[in-house]
Formats: sequence, C-alpha cells, structure tokens
Amino acid sequence: MAESTSLQLVPLCTVDLELGRPTVVGDGPSGMRVIVEVTSMRLSGERLNGRLRGATAADWLTVAGNVATIDVRATIETDDGAIVYVQYRGRSDATNGAGAAPMYVTPIFETSDERYRWLNTIQAVGRGHVRDLRYEWFELR
Repeated sequence: MAESTSLQLVPLCTVDLELGRPTVVGDGPSGMRVIVEVTSMRLSGERLNGRLRGATAADWLTVAGNVATIDVRATIETDDGAIVYVQYRGRSDATNGAGAAPMYVTPIFETSDERYRWLNTIQAVGRGHVRDLRYEWFELR
C-alpha cells in the first residue's frame, strides 16, 4: 500500500509568551540583530503542558532586507515534572516592519524523560503573531 503524500497537522499546544525589553545589537553581517529575553512561556494543550524553567530563554532575532529570522531556545518543565529543551527557528515577512506579519516556526524538542521521548521524534510547525505573543503549534505528520 502506498503511503499518503498528504501532510497532517496534529494539534500539540498553544504557547503564550511574555518578553523582556529588547537589546538592539545593530547591523552586522547577518543583518539587524535584536535579542529579546523570554520572561514567561506557558504551553497548554491536550498533549503538552508546561512552563518556562529558569531564566535562559531568548529570541536571537535578525532582520535582513524584508525577512525577519526567529531563533528561540528555551527549557520548559512540564506540569508533571519533565524537563524538555525546545528550539524553534522561523521566518516572518518584515516588509511592513518586524512584527507586522505572522511568524512561522519549526520547533524541535529534546528530552530524556520516558513519558515525553516521543517529542524527540517529531517535527512541529507553528504560527504566531507578535501582537498577541501567542503561537499555535502542531505535530507535522
């Protein structure tokens, strides 16, 4: 039997963020660099629930031409105590300024907790917007 070529988006979680004050590094070889600390992150859904662990999460954003590139790394603790590292990169159209268009991201996860090892094997995708600091993440199948 041939495998389907259709992609499925399986809901994973909603991600709500709070951000700190941006640190503007300025124009460099990669474009305009802005580092924004993630001060709060809450993941809520049927399959993944947790919150930011520690204070080492940030977005290393660059804007080059009309393209904003998002690069976020964070550690989360699930509501039942598992530690999960998440990194997501993505892009946004910055034609009308950074943050004016939706952000499209591709989260990946790392954990040693047996209950969440399935996260190590998936590719997630998401869409969010700066105006409400919320993403919807899906497992891509």
